[in-house]
Amino acid sequence: MKISIIGAGNVGATCANDIINLNLADELVLLDVKEGITEGKALDLWQTSSIRQFETYVRGVTEDYAATKGSDVVVITAGLPRKPGMSRDDLIEINAGIVQHATREIIKYSPDAKIIIVSNPLDVMTYAAHMVANGKPPAEVFGMAGILDAARYKAFIAQELNVSPISVHAILMGGHGDTMVPLPRYTTISSVPVTELLSKEKLDAIIERTKFGGGELVKLMGTSAWYAPGAAAAQMVSAIVKNSRRLFPVSAYLQGEYGISDIYLGVPVILGRNGIQQIIELDLNDEEMALVSQSAKAVRDLTDILKTKVK
Repeated sequence: MKISIIGAGNVGATCANDIINLNLADELVLLDVKEGITEGKALDLWQTSSIRQFETYVRGVTEDYAATKGSDVVVITAGLPRKPGMSRDDLIEINAGIVQHATREIIKYSPDAKIIIVSNPLDVMTYAAHMVANGKPPAEVFGMAGILDAARYKAFIAQELNVSPISVHAILMGGHGDTMVPLPRYTTISSVPVTELLSKEKLDAIIERTKFGGGELVKLMGTSAWYAPGAAAAQMVSAIVKNSRRLFPVSAYLQGEYGISDIYLGVPVILGRNGIQQIIELDLNDEEMALVSQSAKAVRDLTDILKTKVK
């Protein structure tokens, strides 16, 4: 099993570290455009092998996609991170070029790889990869977003209720950003509906905090988060490698599901060895569907901008 990560910044390095801890690969390749940084991080990780008792060989390269040849799964984290005052929308043109170059090179050397996009703005960058994927099935090109957003949502609920976050189960939908749609009706604490444990006011406050969870961290640190995004991407890699068929919220290409077509949007899917093995269509009520449609419109507007900027 060979896994490659394109972009060895904070998110990519964290994802690599988690993949090692999960013992998912025989070989892990880190690739970046910054000479020396990737090689150094890979060497540092490899030198922990005897301490942490793993055998995954970690290799770092500078812009040498031939080193990724034969990858089973590739995670693209490369791109310009958000800075204070910068929206995800501002990143479209720059990051689309980075993501599309990486996608072309990946397909050249690993045509059967499952490709996970982490670069922002997430849903639009996943579409950018899809645009140059040369007919690759959409089920093999998808984005990490919902797992991260759901993790934040669950963490805030666990903190409010003073319960283990492991006991919180939730799903959310929509674009990765301010229009995401957490779904209280599908949120439980060990099978107990969250609406029985939290007032509407407190739950609404948690939902709002979740929507702006990424921005909160940018304000605190001056850059985008990395621990949670890296861990979320690694969890997706694990589901593919182990063929665990776990149900996750993932940015998937829609072709009529939920009445939406030709955009990538966060929806629940079954994730396994073949990538997205099934898109789950929940029986949303009118209010939930209206929120999802609103989020889809926001993503479509950005996707339309992408189409005008990038061919």
